[in-house]
Amino acid sequence: MEKWYVAAKKADFDKWAKEFHISPVTARILRNRDLTEESEIQRFLYGKLEDCYSPWLLKDMDKAVEEILKAVREGLHIRVIGDYDVDGICSSYILTKGFQMLGAQVDTAIPHRIHDGYGLNEHLIEEAKREGVGMIVTCDNGIAAAPQIAMANSLGMRVIVTDHHEVPYIIEENGERKEQLPPALAVVDPKRADDTYPFSGICGGVVALKLIQAITEKTGNPGLVNIQEELLEFAALSTVCDVMELKDENRILVKEGLKRIQKGYNEGLKALMEVNDIAPDRLSAYHLGFVLGPCLNATGRLDTAKRALELLQSFTRADAMTAARELKDLNESRKNLTVQGIQRADEYIQEHHMAEDKVMVIYLPEVHESIAGIIAGKVREKYHHPVFILTKGEDGVKGSGRSIEAYHMYDAMTQVKEYFTKYGGHKLAAGLSMREEDIEPLRAALNKKCTLTEDDFIPKVHIDVAMPMGYADDALAGEFALLEPFGTG
Repeated sequence: MEKWYVAAKKADFDKWAKEFHISPVTARILRNRDLTEESEIQRFLYGKLEDCYSPWLLKDMDKAVEEILKAVREGLHIRVIGDYDVDGICSSYILTKGFQMLGAQVDTAIPHRIHDGYGLNEHLIEEAKREGVGMIVTCDNGIAAAPQIAMANSLGMRVIVTDHHEVPYIIEENGERKEQLPPALAVVDPKRADDTYPFSGICGGVVALKLIQAITEKTGNPGLVNIQEELLEFAALSTVCDVMELKDENRILVKEGLKRIQKGYNEGLKALMEVNDIAPDRLSAYHLGFVLGPCLNATGRLDTAKRALELLQSFTRADAMTAARELKDLNESRKNLTVQGIQRADEYIQEHHMAEDKVMVIYLPEVHESIAGIIAGKVREKYHHPVFILTKGEDGVKGSGRSIEAYHMYDAMTQVKEYFTKYGGHKLAAGLSMREEDIEPLRAALNKKCTLTEDDFIPKVHIDVAMPMGYADDALAGEFALLEPFGTG
């Protein structure tokens, strides 16, 4: 059973309607999104790229730009190391393309989900050293890789971290959190406690875009100036696919990024739209999150995410179309595996009487580890509980978690971190590695420490406006287009 809530936030709706040429119904919807100032409403409805924040507001941005330009001048071999999801792939594309325009000697490494796992590891560091890399720049990872970065430092490599995930921390005796920043030359992450960036809810792709924007401003490089429109496409795609809230500057970036994707600056994205029968003039945030994104994700799940990066880096339409068809086929295979995995998860819940657990820890050793996160999300939707799906990996157990609004998953995991060999994430999603013998102790510990109440497990439906049916006409429906792009938040 769901709980329905009709919002009752106050404002002068008639005044807003008159000033912004909208109906009082739309004005109420805006107020229910916690917009209170007229300047906020103006930005929400009509915001432009100029309304986004300066990249220089991010902590350590000045250091990152200085060190990267120094490395380029010295002719160092720079390696961008991303992640195997859409945000990681897009971030890698943004940084690699940007560094190429600077004339840097640059290449890209994306970890293999099964062989490497998430983020930086010792293997990637050793490989970089063997291949003569002088600087590593991470994107969408690195904030939790302090030991690996220390190793890179000891081998004489310079490291810049760009990320958007939660910063690891320890709880001191006085109960205060102490952040554990990695020992990189610069750590650009809006989640840093000492970062004063106005909006911390940006994804890895946007952090990467901000870095390239800062370098562009610093150098005035014409090549960098010319690729800004294309890079915006990938910032938008990253934001939607990493399920960032479409608020504040995210909303502007996605709105403007969709316009650029429609214009077709990137051959790979154009081909992916074509094989999925998406007409450019009908493109919406839905297509990014539920059609294009899953195709890119499928390579990192069932093969290697390098194939998705190769699609985006295609120079000719023929190459792009071939790669796009392969990605679409891979995604169809992933869909079939996911359906089977969800069915198996349901059986496991019944067999282990898990419906009464506050936090569901489900071990499916036969399920492909790459789809654990998708299955966790589907189970979370059905039962409205925090869910961890664990699978058997090459080196122990791997897992992905998906949470509900009332449960901060990363904080909860930090309370029981002794059960993980590696973990990371944020409030609503996380990834982990652990020993098989610790699965039951983890399940017990998470549930023992969980403070969720029965009320937290009841899905909440928020209703903006109770109105007569006669109000629901074509004009109002058309007006709602002003509120696009739609999505999380």
